[in-house]
Amino acid sequence: MKKENIKIKTKLNINKTKVGKTSLIMSLVSEEFPDEVPLRAEEITIPADVTPERVPTHIVDYSEAEQSDEQLNQEISKANVICIVYSVNNKKSIEKVSLLLNVLILLSGHRVPLILVGNKSDLVEHSSMETILPIMNQYSEIETCVECSAKNLKNISELFYYAQKAVLHPTGPLYSPEEKEMKPSCIKALTRIFKISDLDNDGILNDNELNFFQVRAVFFSCLHTQTCFNIPLAPQALEDVKNVVRKNMSDGVKDNGLTLKGFLFLHTLFIQRGRHETTWTVLRRFGYDDDLELTQEYLFPLFKIPPDCTTELNHNAYLFLQSVFDKYDKDRDCALSPDELKDLFKVFPYMPWGPDVNNTVCTNEQGWITYQGYLSQWTLTTYLDVQRCLEYLGYLGYSIIQEQESQAAAITITRNKRIDLQKKQTQRGVFRCNVLGARGSGKSGFLQAFLGRNLARQKRIREDRKSYYAISTTYVYGQEKYLLLHEVLPDFEFLSEADLACDVVCLVYDISNPRSFEYCAKVYKKHFLDSKTPCVIIAAKSDLHEARQYYSLSPLDFCRKHKLHPPQLFTCNTDEAPSKDIYTKLTTMLFWNCHMILTLPVCVCFCSHAKLRCMCSCNRCTYCICHNLLNSELVRSVKAKLYSAVLNRHMTQADLKSSTFWLRASVGATVFAVLGFAMYKALLKQR
Repeated sequence: MKKENIKIKTKLNINKTKVGKTSLIMSLVSEEFPDEVPLRAEEITIPADVTPERVPTHIVDYSEAEQSDEQLNQEISKANVICIVYSVNNKKSIEKVSLLLNVLILLSGHRVPLILVGNKSDLVEHSSMETILPIMNQYSEIETCVECSAKNLKNISELFYYAQKAVLHPTGPLYSPEEKEMKPSCIKALTRIFKISDLDNDGILNDNELNFFQVRAVFFSCLHTQTCFNIPLAPQALEDVKNVVRKNMSDGVKDNGLTLKGFLFLHTLFIQRGRHETTWTVLRRFGYDDDLELTQEYLFPLFKIPPDCTTELNHNAYLFLQSVFDKYDKDRDCALSPDELKDLFKVFPYMPWGPDVNNTVCTNEQGWITYQGYLSQWTLTTYLDVQRCLEYLGYLGYSIIQEQESQAAAITITRNKRIDLQKKQTQRGVFRCNVLGARGSGKSGFLQAFLGRNLARQKRIREDRKSYYAISTTYVYGQEKYLLLHEVLPDFEFLSEADLACDVVCLVYDISNPRSFEYCAKVYKKHFLDSKTPCVIIAAKSDLHEARQYYSLSPLDFCRKHKLHPPQLFTCNTDEAPSKDIYTKLTTMLFWNCHMILTLPVCVCFCSHAKLRCMCSCNRCTYCICHNLLNSELVRSVKAKLYSAVLNRHMTQADLKSSTFWLRASVGATVFAVLGFAMYKALLKQR
């Protein structure tokens, strides 16, 4: 909660009985009892540096003799807390308290905390608390009651401290005095905090977890008057805390650790002892506001993404998510069952992942999300909707556990793609491939095959649980990369910028449908003919009989004409999981598109064998290395210049016998050999 200005309203009872409210203000300011007291004190501001809670406090007096009811209403609407002053030596003054409470509660709309102040305690030897307690139990808006004396300065500073405390640490949202227990919203918030702090998910806070909570969230000690901050609790202090719980409840401590019931009991004990600021400190550290809702500032920290950049999780974020997965994977089968997934998301106010997620990422034979699929879904959310990712990380308590200012520290903004091309290298870990094609061409099958599902498994997917995304990992020269496939609806007349924004495009057609390729050709010519986005033609359903396409050019001729790679045969109608070679080739193509597109021809990514209609992307075999080296632009230019120099020069017999000629020739050959070897080593190093 942001520290705000507190306006304390002291209210004089209606019958003009002098209760000493103005004297209280004058005594606070001058630190002595005033000889002359005006009807109303001027507004006083107490600086933040002299108050215990470090907030500026405005004290506003009210005089029924000088001010109207309309002015009173205006002041009440501005107030953060209202102090109702009565005289402890005047029974009529005490009797008027209930009437004043009803009026003020009605005017304030039950939103302003109230404090009862019994003044002139120096004139009586008894306390008025026995008379006031029934009134306090009747009105939940009353935070506390303080007896003081303006004459001998008794409890004057405490009065205004409790006024500040009533605003910054109100009891109302936490505790129900009538039922003498915490409110459901408070129990819900503290339960989430307990689950986040329970790092091994065994339902118990052991000593290490209690110290973790102490250091990161400010823990508490039931038996000491001072609260420790940001330092581990001593072993004896931990035992004292657990002993207090043991004495009051049987199931509060288990296996020498604090259970959820024990954790809630301790906070109830704090509130009952008037130390609810400790509970508020914990709640606000975990992102809660005065209404016990997670604040927008906590869930959605400021985060700006420059144009043409993407968002990815950094290494620390993946480590955190791995620890969360291990925490809830109780059976250690590297997959989250429905119950385990439900348990993981108990710290969320809603279920964030729907049934379509199971068809977006890798699952096991039972349909449960695997460890790889779990990380893939987080990667997908970060890439497509980083604000939602920040929200989810906030629910999991990322900033508390990782000791970061906010969960924005988990996100990496990638470099502009144009800069990647200029620098001829990229650090990106996620590449996006948009999949386009006519209806029934096999786009969905292409996506699901990436997740290891053959046609038989795909037929079991319900239509209402279908996903238009698929994401998993591929490896490029030993480096793990995420490939994100997105199926675009087949309406090329209305393709949006989002449909076209990607790293590579796959145009899918059904080889058994003679009209299927026409859609791919039209989409390419309309949207990608002059685009720098790489395009690949996928000949789907290659297990079926190939039909002659009605388009003017065959798919192979179309690719030759537009200098595309030959159509890639693909089928998911297999007994085992479909081959992932095509996806590895796509990622390799994207990787090299960023690294070498400005210096090497396309054959670096794909060694095309037109007769075989296949692609070799290993770039490790002798053929690929030599082929790429000999076809590089630099080697070609050097060869061209050498040929030009030799062919254009008139060679005579004298030249052939000249030692200078042979010296130059040998030097040129040596330079050419060294240059070629250097390029060869450079290529191997990048691989």
